[in-house]
Amino acid sequence: MILLIEQVLNGLQYGAMLFMLASGLTLIFGIMGVINLTHGSLYMVGAYCAAFAVLKSGSFLVGIAAALAGAGLYAVVLELAVVQWLYRRDHLYQVLATLGLILFTNEAVSLIFGRRPPLMDIPPFLQGSVAVLPGLDYPLMRLAFIGVGGLVAIGLWLLVNHTRLGMLVRAGADDREMVSALGVDIRRLYTLVFGLGGLLCGLAGVMAAPLLAVEIGMGERVLITTFVVIVIGGVGSIRGALVGALLVGMVDGLGRAYLPQGLQMLLPPSVADTLSAGLVSASIYVLMAIVLLVRPLGLLPARS
Repeated sequence: MILLIEQVLNGLQYGAMLFMLASGLTLIFGIMGVINLTHGSLYMVGAYCAAFAVLKSGSFLVGIAAALAGAGLYAVVLELAVVQWLYRRDHLYQVLATLGLILFTNEAVSLIFGRRPPLMDIPPFLQGSVAVLPGLDYPLMRLAFIGVGGLVAIGLWLLVNHTRLGMLVRAGADDREMVSALGVDIRRLYTLVFGLGGLLCGLAGVMAAPLLAVEIGMGERVLITTFVVIVIGGVGSIRGALVGALLVGMVDGLGRAYLPQGLQMLLPPSVADTLSAGLVSASIYVLMAIVLLVRPLGLLPARS
C-alpha cells in the first residue's frame, strides 16, 4: 500500500511537469497551428537561467524570476524572428525551422553558460520530507512541484475561460480572420500566447532543475513525451493536456514500480530487468495507441 501511494505521488509530480510543458505547447499548436519543436529548448533555457541565477545570488526566488524572464523573453524573440513567418506555411517548413532552432539554442546555451552542467540544490525551505502517511515520508520539493502544477492548472482555466484574453485566444483558434477583421491585432495576440508558453516552460525548468540533471539537450528528451500527452488529451485542449499529463505520469510511475516485480515472478531476473525497462519506456506509447483507437481526436479535444 505504501509503495502504491508513493508511486501515485511520483506520477502526480511527473504529470505536473508534463502539464506545464504540454499546456503551453497545446495552446501554440491548437491556436496557431505551428508545430514548435523548440518548446523543449525553452524548458532547457529556463532550467539553465534558474541554475546560474541561484548560483550567483543564492536565492531560489531570484532563480524563479530568471527562469520565467529568460524562457519567456526567448520565446518572444523566437516568435518575432522566425515563427511568425511560418503560420501559413506547410508543417514541413515548421518542423525544419524549429529543428534548426533546437540546434541553434543548444549551441547558444553552450556558449553563454558553458558546457559544464550546472548543479542546483534544493532550496533550504523545500528540503526534507513530510509524513504523508504513517511510514511514508515524501520529499517536500516533490510535493511543492505537485502544488505548483495544480495552481498552474487553475490559473490557466481561469485565464482561458474567464478573461478577455482567454476569449480572444479561443476566438482566434476558431476563426483568426474574423478576429482580425474585428480590430484585434492577431499578430500581437499570437506573440503573447507564444510568450505564455515560454513562461510555462521556464516554470517547469526551475521546478525540475533541483530534481533532474540540467544539461544541454534535456529539452529534446521530454519533448516527445509532451507531444504524446497532447495527442492523448486532445490537441488545443487545456483540460485534455491536464488529463493526458496525469495519465502519462501515472502509467510511468506505476509501471516502474510494478512491471519489474510482475515479470520477475515469470522470468529469470536478468531477463525480467531488461524486458521491464523496455516495457516501461514503451508503456506511454501503448497508452497513446489505445486512446487513439477509441477516441481518434483524443480524450478531451478542443471544442469549436
